[in-house]
Amino acid sequence: MQAAPVRATAIPSFSTALRAVESLLMSSGQRTARRNAWTSVLEDRRRAKDRIEAQQIVEQAFAPVAPQLHTAVEGASRDT
Repeated sequence: MQAAPVRATAIPSFSTALRAVESLLMSSGQRTARRNAWTSVLEDRRRAKDRIEAQQIVEQAFAPVAPQLHTAVEGASRDT
């Protein structure tokens, strides 16, 4: 006598289950709005990173010039 074959089904991950519940509870408009909001957050983070990198480049480019500018400004103020 042979035992019946056992079928294993994968247990969904928590995030998969959460997405399934979300899709049942939310209309497509809300999902789209949430997705757009998250995309906006990621874009804001990217722009902030780019702004910081640009600021660092400018500071590095003008670092050797800054002491000379400071000296020139002091000299001009003494001449007046």
